[in-house]
Amino acid sequence: MRTAAVVGTGLIGTSVALALAARGITVYLHDADPTAVRTAAALGAGLAETPPAPVDLAVLAVPPGRIGTTLKSCQDADLAHSYTDVGSVKEQPLRDIEALGCDVSRYVGGHPLAGRERSGPLAARADLFDGRPWVLTPARDTDTETLNRALEMVALCRAVPVVMEPRAHDHAVALVSHAPHLVSALMAARLEEAADSATRLAGQGVRDVTRIAGSDPRLWIEILGANAGAVADVLAGVADDLHDTVAALRALAAEDDAKRQEGSDGIAGILRRGNAGHARIPGKHGAPAARYEAVPVVVGDQPGELARLFADVGASGVNIEDIAIDHAPGRAAGLVELMIDPAAADGLVLDLRRKGWNVQR
Repeated sequence: MRTAAVVGTGLIGTSVALALAARGITVYLHDADPTAVRTAAALGAGLAETPPAPVDLAVLAVPPGRIGTTLKSCQDADLAHSYTDVGSVKEQPLRDIEALGCDVSRYVGGHPLAGRERSGPLAARADLFDGRPWVLTPARDTDTETLNRALEMVALCRAVPVVMEPRAHDHAVALVSHAPHLVSALMAARLEEAADSATRLAGQGVRDVTRIAGSDPRLWIEILGANAGAVADVLAGVADDLHDTVAALRALAAEDDAKRQEGSDGIAGILRRGNAGHARIPGKHGAPAARYEAVPVVVGDQPGELARLFADVGASGVNIEDIAIDHAPGRAAGLVELMIDPAAADGLVLDLRRKGWNVQR
């Protein structure tokens, strides 16, 4: 690949362009918003001009509902030899493409599983896709050359290619991305009318559950609309479990011993299933999930304190596998949970205490 075009210079499109340009690809940029194109070009993502000849690959970084019409117009203009997209749903866009009479042989669906809570070209990063899965969903008629060009693009973006059928992809992302977003929004909605005295008590648990609820509703309406059936199937199962959980909690609050035992068994069952499901989420680098030990350390909210803590952990010869920060309400400090190998926990606690850290363990 020597040339590429990116149609849509938002977060994902500009990040693709930056990654390709950094590896020597000549990238041409297009967007309905001329300001977005100029911004992306100023960042070094490519050229804000029409290519003089068809490029090797065009990346359509537009919402799922516009992939079909965008591909049609690009193919009519002979923009590229091959085409892919970055939409988060794959089956409906493919149906649109076929209905519009596009040349499906020169198209392969794509979905990089990476992003940020910010949007727009200024949030773009060339390393956004490093080590992240990038699903490609070839249609029955997709030719080998087009698939190979898309695979080369994924490699240039340093992502990990995963080939799936469009329907399998949509059911997978409904389970691991789209339905969780709605569940997060539903939980966050409970806070809208909550008393200030309640929200001031918010800790890491509610922050974790509601973090993704802050995303752009307009984008998510398009995503969910294109994958509504699969998401509804997942949430129907969640609704059944919620119904049973509410019944178990009512029973747990009853005065009758038998009822309370029935409620306790019901809650224990859902918690055990939750444990089992959580254990299936892959760990670091796609390896099986590992069990880590939490070492909680109080850290002052001043410049350099986290760096000093990390340096002291590194000096102890311990690798930090994960980290969480819970900010203390009304105090310029936070509780940093260092997730480490359980075998190293006791030694690290002693070392950190000797160095003056307040380890709450």
